[in-house]
Amino acid sequence: MLFNSYEFLFLLLPIALAGYFLLLPKAWRHGWLALCSFVFYGWWDYRYCGLLLAAICIDYFAGGRIAATPDPKRKKRWLLLSICGDMGMLGFFKYYDLGAGTANALAQALGAEPGALPLLHLVLPVGISFYTFQSMSYSIDIYRGQARPARSFIDFACYVSLFPQLVAGPIVRYHELDEQLRVRVHSWAKAGAGIVLFVLGLAKKVLLADAVAPMADWGFSQASIGFAGAWSSLAAYTCQIYFDFSGYSDMAVGLGLLLGFQFPQNFNSPYKSASISEFWTRWHISLSSWLRDYLYISLGGNRKGPLRTYANLFLTMLLGGLWHGANWTFVLWGAYHGSLLALERMNGKRGFLWRLPRPVQIAFTFALAMFGWVLFRAPTLAEAGRMFKGLFGLGGWGAAFPAGDAGLLNWGALLFCLMVVFAARNTWEIRWRPGVRLALGMALLFVLCVAVFLVNTSSPFLYFQF
Repeated sequence: MLFNSYEFLFLLLPIALAGYFLLLPKAWRHGWLALCSFVFYGWWDYRYCGLLLAAICIDYFAGGRIAATPDPKRKKRWLLLSICGDMGMLGFFKYYDLGAGTANALAQALGAEPGALPLLHLVLPVGISFYTFQSMSYSIDIYRGQARPARSFIDFACYVSLFPQLVAGPIVRYHELDEQLRVRVHSWAKAGAGIVLFVLGLAKKVLLADAVAPMADWGFSQASIGFAGAWSSLAAYTCQIYFDFSGYSDMAVGLGLLLGFQFPQNFNSPYKSASISEFWTRWHISLSSWLRDYLYISLGGNRKGPLRTYANLFLTMLLGGLWHGANWTFVLWGAYHGSLLALERMNGKRGFLWRLPRPVQIAFTFALAMFGWVLFRAPTLAEAGRMFKGLFGLGGWGAAFPAGDAGLLNWGALLFCLMVVFAARNTWEIRWRPGVRLALGMALLFVLCVAVFLVNTSSPFLYFQF
């Protein structure tokens, strides 16, 4: 189910809020939220609810055993059970075909029979990368002594399946919600802030991301593309993925506030970064911090000398790229960012142009991020190669996205997006004054969004594919 759909906005969300606040005793609230979340997830395909339930059961049981046993070796065994269970599900559904296809290609290159391993063409369960990481953090946090066991299975099921952030984050670690699951405050101020964030996030998705999406799709579908078309299409995708994912994150945080939960910030104007190191403290913050705390530090972090530090940065980002998708383009995207982070670490965690004025550093970092998005967006290495060829002018000047009647709206949306990216404050930085004017503004913006996807079919959020 999509946040930007009639089923969610006018059916599930009102029912969920009515049951939570009006119909049920407080003691039943977490069970009700878990039930609504399973309906939300199962709307796409009810059969995959079993995977979500399996992750919940494995980590709840393993976390309880880790907390109960004093034996360090047994603790480690239960932790391994949790990690292997979650990563086993994620690996099978997400990476089996990539591994089998790669193994078959290598075997054929060595003269063996082609196609020894069958390709299963599995449908990737929506959000599996997010909820496995979130659920796994519970047993890891308990093992590290950073969290206590959940009060009940229902509380833990509510935490993992909570529909505001279930399928595309932010990845909320258990110790961040532990106390809120026990006691949290509901207020009109929280609810009002939640509504504002939700509507602004919806507007980012419907009015901005979806408006520039045709320009990006056009460029990446061309058999060959010139300089003008390549740069305009890449700029469109750069804005599309930002407003699509930051919009979802704002909506998730807004829905959380409506229910009394405070989720962590996931975006902090990342395109205003002066280095790639700074970019990764601002882009998808919950994933960056998860990889840092659970992977980079576990590999040794920066504690084992410079060379090991560079290798750990590279490997962390390589695996971060693979987390995004079972495709060699994502692996290369991760390797690209890992290499840039390692080079910046050699330079004292400073950007490559650190001696120049900050606006120049920001422009250069923005260009580096844009080049990376080519690998992120292109479905194959060959298509990425065509786009890079166009970006460097090797395909001639070419034609940009057609500026017909509809095209002018797309171009206008792109220019507006770039203005917002560099000139506007982050939504978390704005202090909204409650009042009639704010309420009317949000109501009008919401109606406009609904009117737009009344005409245009609702499009899934980009990170749903991960």
